[in-house]
Amino acid sequence: MSMFCYQCQETAKGTGCTIKGVCGKTENVANLQDLLIYTLKGISVFALQGRAMGIVRPEIDKFIMESLFATITNANFDRSRFVARIEEGLKLRAELKQEIIKAGGTIPVDLHDAATWTASAAEFDHKAALVGVLTTENEDVRSLRQLLTYGLKGMSAYAEHAYTLAHQEDEIFAFIEKALVATLDDTLSADDLVALVLEAGKHGVEVMALLDKANTTTYGNPELTKVNIGVRNNPAILISGHDLKDLEELLIQTQGTGVDVYTHGEMLPAHYYPAFKKYDNFVGNYGNAWYKQDKEFESFNGPIFLTTNCLIPPKDSYKDRLYTTGVVGFEGIKHIPDRADGKAKDFSALIEHAKKCPAPTEIESGEIVGGFAHNQVLALADKVVDAVKTGAIKRFFVMAGCDGRMKSRDYYANFAEALPKDTVILTAGCAKYKYNKLNLGDIGGIPRVLDAGQCNDSYSLAVIALKLKEVFGLDNVNQLPISYNIAWYEQKAVIVLLALLYLGVKNIHLGPTLPAFLSPNVVKVLVENFGIAGITNVEDDLKIFLG
Repeated sequence: MSMFCYQCQETAKGTGCTIKGVCGKTENVANLQDLLIYTLKGISVFALQGRAMGIVRPEIDKFIMESLFATITNANFDRSRFVARIEEGLKLRAELKQEIIKAGGTIPVDLHDAATWTASAAEFDHKAALVGVLTTENEDVRSLRQLLTYGLKGMSAYAEHAYTLAHQEDEIFAFIEKALVATLDDTLSADDLVALVLEAGKHGVEVMALLDKANTTTYGNPELTKVNIGVRNNPAILISGHDLKDLEELLIQTQGTGVDVYTHGEMLPAHYYPAFKKYDNFVGNYGNAWYKQDKEFESFNGPIFLTTNCLIPPKDSYKDRLYTTGVVGFEGIKHIPDRADGKAKDFSALIEHAKKCPAPTEIESGEIVGGFAHNQVLALADKVVDAVKTGAIKRFFVMAGCDGRMKSRDYYANFAEALPKDTVILTAGCAKYKYNKLNLGDIGGIPRVLDAGQCNDSYSLAVIALKLKEVFGLDNVNQLPISYNIAWYEQKAVIVLLALLYLGVKNIHLGPTLPAFLSPNVVKVLVENFGIAGITNVEDDLKIFLG
């Protein structure tokens, strides 16, 4: 096989992509991503030794975080960017090694190849073929190593969002480096790796709490908001991804230019933050989840700005209107450079491009409601608790996670429609697009779909559950009338799952398929210890959930 990748839910045949990624990445990009991860493990060997000596280099922590993020599904398809990252990684590794030696440290003679290999860029493809996922021969060890690695990718994505808003915690960086090194250690047992996976869940909770703090202290607490899904007649820019700082700078620079700004996909929840409501050219949300962009980007007519992952290979019809930034990349696509010297990113080219384009073509009209992060729901706590006590609300269903293009994901729309009228859906992430435009009504003024925000805002759902546990005086969160029917797609969903497991949440149903990277024995451990299950069909699953 020319490559092997099984990190996302849509992996080929439910087992692994071996020729080209279903996501669209080529074999050489997939292999270079493997080599970059391998390089990060080698850097982490020295980073851990350095930490023990009091040597901590923030630029290395940042490089590891951003590089992990760059390998997430649908983030970066540009081979040249990965070559450059690997070259930079080898340079940083050598510098850190020399700094340790200069400080009196002794470099072990039996270092792993990840910490010693070197090659020219022309040799990277050959080296990459030797360090992929399948080089770990034991299926269960491989499964746990990859579960841990994918959790680290998700953790790094959330850490990067917080970092952009000047919030960071050294403990998170230290754990990422420790866990990367652990995946090189053949002496660790399966039990050791399970413990590390659960420790990743602990830090997953911490990083989501950190990001929640970063977002809310910067932009205010999300609040109940009606979001327009129609269009105006002005030229416009469509912003997608997750990065709120990019959105803020874009809104500032488009003020008074006659150019409107719309959100797409995971950027929808930006409308819930008070800080963004002052911009009169911040019009609404255009379209749906990430996988529909090939049609929706066409009809938008203006430039599209991708701030984080959720990019699919662009069609020629809008390729010249697409811009990327940060870790996102695609060969031949215009890229907006990172911030320098404390200055904002420069969106002048993007704005001038928009002025030359027609207004968006309207694809729907009306409004959708969201903004039910933990602060807003807790403000309604008395009303919610009373509805539970009186029986008006019988059960909550957490249906957070990801959307995707597989036909089997229609299950989630059908499941939402089939739920009894005395149930409420708690959601976060782009999974909401399967049901947030359905007319599901409300219960005594409480909408039956409570959208907390982006995938990282799954933290809000955990906070809500823990608060309800406290209010009802229960011993643990599993005694609440809450069921978990979660859709997953990529690695940020993995760290959310690990965070829920760390918090003690059990009996989570995960679909539309269980991860291909979970071996039968690892699945058995998750089933026996946490009650993890898959999905079947709406009718039978409802019988399970509702008893």
